[in-house]
Amino acid sequence: MEPLKVALTFVEAINSGRAGELAALMTADHVFVDSDGTEVSGRERMREGWESYFAMVPDFRIEVERTFAEGDTVVLLGRSSGTFAHEGRLDPANGWSAPAAWRAVVAGDRVARWQVYVNPEAMVEILDRLQSV
Repeated sequence: MEPLKVALTFVEAINSGRAGELAALMTADHVFVDSDGTEVSGRERMREGWESYFAMVPDFRIEVERTFAEGDTVVLLGRSSGTFAHEGRLDPANGWSAPAAWRAVVAGDRVARWQVYVNPEAMVEILDRLQSV
């Protein structure tokens, strides 16, 4: 499968909110890199990480507007959005949307590296507010 198709399938799995489906698209030594440069390695660790994230932001979405691919590397540009769940509810006041970019390094038909580029300021502000309640 071509790298762009693999990366877009990965986005579809993220948007499904099903961590198991997402993990199936990762290499065993998959590396996730957050905007601050923090790296998490391993398919199982990332499956658990995505399960936690989907519980915290159940409506998380990636909207891809532009794509670029060269060799095994794909760059996606667009927006990410979601709502932080608080006390089991999704209050629109706890929602955010931000321009974002993602870099996928593909190995065969799986994603070996997924790197996120987004300014987390709006998300941090919401989390800070929710923690002070």
